[in-house]
Amino acid sequence: MFIRLLILASVLVCGTVQAVEVPSPLEQDRGKFRPLVVFARADSDQTLSSLKKALEDPANRQGFEARNMVLYTIVGITGKRDGKDLEPQSTMSLIRGLKPGMIIDNKAKVILIGKDGEKKNETVGEADLNALFKTIDEMPVAEKEAQASATVETPDKASAPGKAAASGKSARPVKPAKPLED
Repeated sequence: MFIRLLILASVLVCGTVQAVEVPSPLEQDRGKFRPLVVFARADSDQTLSSLKKALEDPANRQGFEARNMVLYTIVGITGKRDGKDLEPQSTMSLIRGLKPGMIIDNKAKVILIGKDGEKKNETVGEADLNALFKTIDEMPVAEKEAQASATVETPDKASAPGKAAASGKSARPVKPAKPLED
C-alpha cells in the first residue's frame, strides 16, 4: 500500500514539474500587430464567414494590412493565425489569456486588441470590418503613425525658387514624429 502511494505521489510531482506554461501568441505580436480574435463554435458561423468574405476584397485586405492587423480564429478549441494552424498549447494559452467566456446563442465573439496588448473593442455577433478600422484609426498611435508616414518636405524641394523666400522660414527638413504605443 505504501509503495503504491509513493509511486502515485512521484507521478503527480513529475507530471506537474513537466507541465510548462506556453506563452500566448499575442505576446509575440505585442508592439508589432493589432490582433483581431474571433471565437466561434463552428467554421460555418455567420460572423466568421462574413469577416473572411470581407477580407477577400482587395481594398479591405489592404486596409487590414495597412493597420498592422492579424486575424486569429478560434473554432472550438482549434486556433489559427492568418489561416495557419496554431499549436494546441498556444491556442489554450490564447483562450486563457483573453477569457472570452461562454459563446451565447451560437454567436461568435470578436475581440480587437491594440499593439499594447489591451482589449480595444469586444462584440458579440456581427462585427463590421469598417467599424473596426474606424476604431483603429481613432486610436492615438494610429494618428501618430499616419503623421510619421506623411510626405516630409525634403531640402531639394524646399530650395525651389521662391519657396523659402515666400514662407519667410529657412528650408530645413522636418523630422517625423516618433510613434507611440497604444
